Amino acid sequence: MISSKIGYMSFDLGYHGSLMGQGEPCRLVVRKEKSLSEILQFSTAGLEIGQQVVIMAGPTCLKDIAHGLGETGLKTDALLHSGRLVFLTAPNCLAELFRPSEPLQRSPLHRHATVMRWVTDWSWVYGNGSDAATIRDYQRRLHEFIRPFNAISMCTVLCEKVQRSDLLAMLVDHRRVAKTVEATRRAVAQAHA
Repeated sequence: MISSKIGYMSFDLGYHGSLMGQGEPCRLVVRKEKSLSEILQFSTAGLEIGQQVVIMAGPTCLKDIAHGLGETGLKTDALLHSGRLVFLTAPNCLAELFRPSEPLQRSPLHRHATVMRWVTDWSWVYGNGSDAATIRDYQRRLHEFIRPFNAISMCTVLCEKVQRSDLLAMLVDHRRVAKTVEATRRAVAQAHA
């Protein structure tokens, strides 16, 4: 949610319960507090129905998510070992993901899985001094990377790390990126039909 001065974003977890991710745009969740409840609910729901869940975030956030999933009764270490749960540490993983050749030759990501859930927490990028164009490029490239996986995706950002003007720009940019990726997805689907 965003403060009432900026607006209000709703988050509908029921929307993510379907078995097909193809037609679903990425959801953006702006967190006012350090709580990871949206990420934990989204991830747990996928893990409980057998989906692979991939989470890309900064190292501290990943550690907190692992702890939170453990508190829900999930065996985080076993899920990571089996590949049902995949942690990608940002920003180190970006070079591997954006490499022009096959980026994931020995990857734990399951390209042929029915549906994958992908969570990206962008809070790390706002703490490292990246400019808006760089952040927009990261978002666009990551959404394009995720598209072939048939993933149900969610992006999050911690509001306290973002200035109001940057937050508004992120909301606009995320919508623009998600729409561009969706338009590309539809065009490819029509070309193959």
